[in-house]
Amino acid sequence: MLRLIRYLLYVTETDFIALKTSWNAILDDLLSVNRIAWLAFFDARLVALNDGKLTISFADSQKLSGDHDFALARNPKHLTELRASIFKVSGIVLEIEER
Repeated sequence: MLRLIRYLLYVTETDFIALKTSWNAILDDLLSVNRIAWLAFFDARLVALNDGKLTISFADSQKLSGDHDFALARNPKHLTELRASIFKVSGIVLEIEER
């Protein structure tokens, strides 16, 4: 089966909206692969999609006060698994930047 691989170097607002729309399916796939990775990213908010890089944020003023940067606590393998789930669901190859 031939699968179209898309590298989003020139993205449009439509690409970002499509990714946001499929985010729950991406997380569902991640859950089926690695529950710990899913726990690490289920609360992420998609902030921007520029030049093939997806920016996600965990900032939520309603939950925690002050700085709560857990990027150093996350396993780098989990980012790889998230990228794989994004590819599996959307066919898009992206880098991920945490904010």
